[in-house]
Amino acid sequence: MKSAVIVFPGSNCDRDIQVALRDFSGHGPAMVWHRDTELPEGIDLIALPGGFSYGDYLRAGAMAARSPIMQAVKDAAGRGVSVLGICNGFQILTETGILPGALMRNAGLSYVCREVNLKVENSQTAFTSRYQAGEEIVIPVAHHDGNYTADEATLDRLEGEGRVVFRYNGEVNGAARNIAGIINEAGNVLGMMPHPERMSEPAHGRTDGRRMFEGLVEALG
Repeated sequence: MKSAVIVFPGSNCDRDIQVALRDFSGHGPAMVWHRDTELPEGIDLIALPGGFSYGDYLRAGAMAARSPIMQAVKDAAGRGVSVLGICNGFQILTETGILPGALMRNAGLSYVCREVNLKVENSQTAFTSRYQAGEEIVIPVAHHDGNYTADEATLDRLEGEGRVVFRYNGEVNGAARNIAGIINEAGNVLGMMPHPERMSEPAHGRTDGRRMFEGLVEALG
């Protein structure tokens, strides 16, 4: 699996996802600077990491969504290349319009940094093929703007089309219908607030995130 990690000013989880992709695929991803305009040839997976791109000025992810490299990311997603946006990466995907909805300030206006229980709602994706539908896993979150929101028609469409991939088991940040992660209509773009790369090896205390990377390697080669 050939992968790339997009690095924005203020990214602070780019090395975390770099290590996870390297360890599970056997070779390191290309680290692509946000001002670049092209992706390496033959990319199977693009990762948008967590962090605070541009210091989260304006809205979280709003400035990063307008970085030069994002046009190449949008084009690649449109061709069917897999894209994984984690935390700030999820925010960027909504700001670009690749995924619907928006990530708003957490209910209670407080930063949330802890392990949370997630329910796997859809196991029929390249990102979740190693999980079972209905399974509960534990993955950490670390965000101030993770409150997923969309209009009722969009939420109903996401639910009806099986595009809600992960759901919080209980209140975490005020997200509509406790949504923690969604995919695009084609099923090749996943945005999620929890950090699977932070729970992917025994040293992390749990390994519930590792099956995501194992499944991606299996699906994307």
